This record gives sequence, structure tokens and C-alpha cells, in this order.
Amino acid sequence: MMPSMSPKRRFLAAMLGGPVDRLPVGNVVSVATVEPMEAAGVWFPRAHLDAAEMAHLAAAGHTVLRYDTVMPVFSVVQEAAALGCEITWGDSTTMPAARTHPFASTERPVVPEGWMDAASIQVLLDALSQLRKELGSRVVIVGKVMGPWSLSYHLMGVENFLLNTILDPDRVCGSLGALKEVTVAFAKAQIEAGADIICMADHATGDMVSPKMYWDILLPIHQEIVAEVGCPMVLHCCGNTSDRLQYFSQAGFDSFHFESKVDLERAVAVVAGKMTLMGNINNPELLLCGTPDQVNAACQSVITAGVQILAPECAVPLTTPTANLKAAVAAANANRAAGL
Repeated sequence: MMPSMSPKRRFLAAMLGGPVDRLPVGNVVSVATVEPMEAAGVWFPRAHLDAAEMAHLAAAGHTVLRYDTVMPVFSVVQEAAALGCEITWGDSTTMPAARTHPFASTERPVVPEGWMDAASIQVLLDALSQLRKELGSRVVIVGKVMGPWSLSYHLMGVENFLLNTILDPDRVCGSLGALKEVTVAFAKAQIEAGADIICMADHATGDMVSPKMYWDILLPIHQEIVAEVGCPMVLHCCGNTSDRLQYFSQAGFDSFHFESKVDLERAVAVVAGKMTLMGNINNPELLLCGTPDQVNAACQSVITAGVQILAPECAVPLTTPTANLKAAVAAANANRAAGL
């Protein structure tokens, strides 16, 4: 049996394909829920808008859940707010959303000057700096950015953007090119502020975008982003992405965070030796509505299949029980104790 590793060393080693003392458990998307909000006295929407409260709530990912990571980005609209979208910041039971789409009527998308100085950007950078001081020597500090495809959804509107992939591909490429620079700049700023790794969420999902379109349009941009950011990176993409796993594995990401809709065995077989895998623990049926025993059984399936990091499949529902989120750590510890 390997000697015990620190959470930080364990997660980074697993993410990069190295040996570990036990399977790590981590979050590269939000695990902020009502129970830790109650315990910490920190609530949405202030946790999206106040750096100290953001950092305090994010820390619960390690101090309460005992995960090997902390991640302070609880929404998908930090960049959208800075780029001119009007945002509804939600409340303790609802997530923020963009209400307007500034690129919807523009022929040539242009990123506004000074967007990095916006409050939504600076709050996150300050929170990362605080987490680095408090927990950076022990756990992995995860930064998160939206990729240019997802940012285009926010800035142009989903339906408008997807229609333009067929009707006006030059406009789509203009949006992706402009917003790629936002993704790269924000990722680099987060690393400078204290993040160890970056999760890039780019929702080129199987029910909205063809594999060929990913190959033709987005794959080269993802390759450029990975090269320019230059730190360990995770790709997160929602939905069933089984038909584009081979393309994701060519983008250069170190790891792929994936949903339970993706077949476990297929995912492991397709990306083996090209990038590691994390995630796959179902949110709506298991983590939200199941029991710790059911979560444990799902974790055992993930471990047996050969996934390198246990994690919820996506940002967890706000009313998810803490006991279910902690069950993943118990499963990982049980496997270490059993010598598996």
C-alpha cells in the first residue's frame, strides 16, 4: 500500500495519470448547496458577489465534504456579467442566469474594453487569492472559465448562435475568435491569483452540436486555448458526449469531466493513455434523491471501470444532501482500506 498522500498531491497525481494512495474525490464544478450555506451563514446570491463569502463557501468543499479540491465558481455567468449581459443573480434556491445577449444583433462581435476590471471578475480573483492563502498548501485550488462556445451562447443567445452555425458560420467564427481571448485571459488571471488548475466548461454537447462541427470548428480553438493557458486543464462538457470523446482527447486537455449519460467502459477505452477521466456520479437520481449506500454503489462502478477521479457529474442541485456528497469520499477510503 502506498503511503498516504496530501489531498493536493493525490488529486494532481491522478489528474496527470500518476499513481495515488487512493482514488481522489474532487469538484471542478460547483458543490455549493443549501446545507453548507446554512452552516457557514453564507448564501446565494452574495456568495457570487462577495469575495470573502465566496471563498468561505468554497472552502466547505474540503473542510465539510473532505474533497481534495475547492472551487469558488458557483455559476456560469461570471464572464457574461463582465461582457455586458444583464444577470439575474438568483437566490438560495436558484442559480444565476443571463437575461440579455449583447452579441445578438451585432454583425462583428467585439469584446468590451476593461471587462477584466468588472466586479464579477475581480470577486473571483480575490476569492482565489484568499483560498490560496488559507488552503493552497493542502488542497487543489480549482479555477473555472467558460469556453468560447458557451460564452457565445450567453452573448448571442443559444438559439441564435446555433442557427448561425448553419446560416452564418463566419459570424460564429468571429464570436469564437473574440471570446477565445476572454477564456485565455481569464484562465491566466486565475492561475496568477492562486488557482492550481483550470476547468474549462464548453458545452458542445451531443444533443446540440454534431461531432463533425466540433472537429471542424471548435477542436482547433480548444487546442490553441490549452497551449496558450499552459497549466493543467480539465474539459467539462455536459450531456452524452460519447460520439466525440476521440476528438476531445486530441485537444490537449489533461482530463475530461463527464456526465453519467456517457457509457463508462466506452469512455475509459476511448481516452486511455490520452487524458484522464473524472466525474460520472449521477446528480438528479443519485446525489439529489438517492441514499449514501446507492452513491457508494455507483462509486464502486466508477472505480471498477477505471475512472481516475470520483466527482459529481456536473454542478450539484442546491438541495443535495451533504451525506450523499460525502459518500464518495467514504467509498474511496473504503477501497484504500481494502487494498483495491
